[in-house]
Amino acid sequence: MLKRILAIFNTRNKEFYRDTAALAWSFAFPFLVVIGFWFAFSKGSQNQFKVGVVSTSQTATLTAFKKIDYIEFVDIPNENRESINLAIGKLKRHQYDMIVESNSGNSIQYWINSSSPKGYLVEKFLLGSRASNDKISQQKVEGKEIRYVDWLIAGMIAMNLMFGAFFGVGYTIVRYRKSGVLKRLKATPLTPFEFLLAQVFSRMVVMMGISSIVFVGTHLIVHFQMLGSYLDLFLVTALGSFCLICMSLVVAARISSEEFANGLLNLLSWPMMFLSGVWFSLEGADPMVKKFSQIFPLTHVIDASRAIMTEGATLSMVSYNLVTLAIMSAVFLLIGAILFRWE
Repeated sequence: MLKRILAIFNTRNKEFYRDTAALAWSFAFPFLVVIGFWFAFSKGSQNQFKVGVVSTSQTATLTAFKKIDYIEFVDIPNENRESINLAIGKLKRHQYDMIVESNSGNSIQYWINSSSPKGYLVEKFLLGSRASNDKISQQKVEGKEIRYVDWLIAGMIAMNLMFGAFFGVGYTIVRYRKSGVLKRLKATPLTPFEFLLAQVFSRMVVMMGISSIVFVGTHLIVHFQMLGSYLDLFLVTALGSFCLICMSLVVAARISSEEFANGLLNLLSWPMMFLSGVWFSLEGADPMVKKFSQIFPLTHVIDASRAIMTEGATLSMVSYNLVTLAIMSAVFLLIGAILFRWE
């Protein structure tokens, strides 16, 4: 019996290390994860408070307030009230500890959440920095703190879309090519574009159905916040699904090795998992990391979905993400159709 066990044991080991793609990924993946986290968060902020600043003039009070250590000051655009109202919405959900608006005429207005302990402390810091000739007025807001699960759900659904697209379409087409299914389809009047488009919409129906079930099921269990429109969220998810599927088609256009396709799809998916804001916010990351994350479609899916769910954003507020996803989808689909081969 021991001899048979050892024979199977040795056979399985040989099978593993002879699969060079799996072996290389087993070593490379942990290193890439550690290096990625180190690069993204090597500057490690010690800030304990977060204050949004709307400034049309630099008052003495605001200048002194900004010199206090351990407070992260975030500039809020003042072109229109919509951006300020959006920031106040974040204050209600404890994503900011205070919003400060500095106007001409030595006038300062600030908002705090009456149920926020951090807001109470930051208010004391602001009042302690007050210049004698500055006028300060207070506005209080109330709101429930956003839980981690409320923030996380958008990233988890988007990540599920990514894996469904990559391994449900990209990997499947490679398997079709290797098994000769595509060679048979080549003999039919079907064009590459028609075949790819059918794959895209077929998978979209499956992915949207699964995502809807996951969304409803988790909502019944954990009761996460949903402040925006369900229809807006559905449209963002559908466009995100389409874009991710089109991206997987580029990988599957010519590859015939399942092992190579698996490694390449993993190589594409892991940076998106860690740099698109699935599990943690990139607000404290290096600015270069933030800019780099914008090249990933998953980043735009998550940003738009999360804004709708946790901030009550409308489609117009996430139009940048939607336009970016639409452009990426068109480019990926065109490249996939041009590079596609049946054999």
